[in-house]
Amino acid sequence: MATAAPYRALAGILVVLAVSVSGVWSKSFTIINNCGYTVWPGILSGAGSAALDTTGFQLAPGQSRTLSAPAGWSGKLWGRTLCSTDDSTGKFTCVTGDCGSGWQDCAGGNAAPPATLAEFTLDGSGGGMDFYDVSLVDGYNLPMLVAPEAAAPGGNCAPTGCMVDLNGACPADLRVTSAAAAGGAGGVACKSACDAFGSAQYCCSGEYGSPSTCKPSAYSQFFKNACPRAYSYAYDDATSTFTCAGGGTTYTITFCPSTTSVKSSSSPNSQDLPLINGTMVYTGGDQQTGAASTEARPPSRRLVLLGGVLLVLAGAF
Repeated sequence: MATAAPYRALAGILVVLAVSVSGVWSKSFTIINNCGYTVWPGILSGAGSAALDTTGFQLAPGQSRTLSAPAGWSGKLWGRTLCSTDDSTGKFTCVTGDCGSGWQDCAGGNAAPPATLAEFTLDGSGGGMDFYDVSLVDGYNLPMLVAPEAAAPGGNCAPTGCMVDLNGACPADLRVTSAAAAGGAGGVACKSACDAFGSAQYCCSGEYGSPSTCKPSAYSQFFKNACPRAYSYAYDDATSTFTCAGGGTTYTITFCPSTTSVKSSSSPNSQDLPLINGTMVYTGGDQQTGAASTEARPPSRRLVLLGGVLLVLAGAF
């Protein structure tokens, strides 16, 4: 019996290691392209946060990809559209959401406005809560939905996003057009007033750099009326920041979501705030699930490590 003691000690060490690693890599983002066109997601980690498995890739219509995220990760995700590679230079660029890297990987590059942004701080202050939002502060380029799954009770945990196509309805002085758009010279994005005019009043800077002096404008109200849960200007926190209890919560980010992508929310803080304004034209298609996804979710690090533990123990005993 004495010879079994070292193996029991080894098993204990491996179990502790498995638990420790599973806590480090406990979150995931599943990114789905439900648009009728290709989208190139871009990802930027916040200062001090580890990079995810990739910082940019391609998703054809109906495709999805799942990325693991370390505990405490913060950063943003967005969709790039109308991307291409120059035949002579080999440089990769996008008409909207371009990150300036010259490649599909953004490699630390940020989204050029206008772009719809999903922003996250995982396991943050306030008891390890996840904080997330969809922001139109830097403008809009495509519909997006962020939906938490498997969340423990607590927080204002609900789907959020901008589910309508604003490019056609965008005010003329904010509209971005491109000959690369379907039909030629169509609207491909919608600027924020800050990006369009650069004034302190719209950018919430200088003498307007506080919640008491920077107020919603007619331009930010255009975004807010269409997408009531999304950030429309810098100090739109009260109706636009969402929180979920930490732990095993995962997040699905869908480009061009359908109404069936939204699960009913149990959060009392968001029940009276619609996710979509029924007076706006909705253009999302049906969400692709199951076999429509061309990239299966990778096995979690937790399962891989625990499988290794079992193999070691099987050989030892």
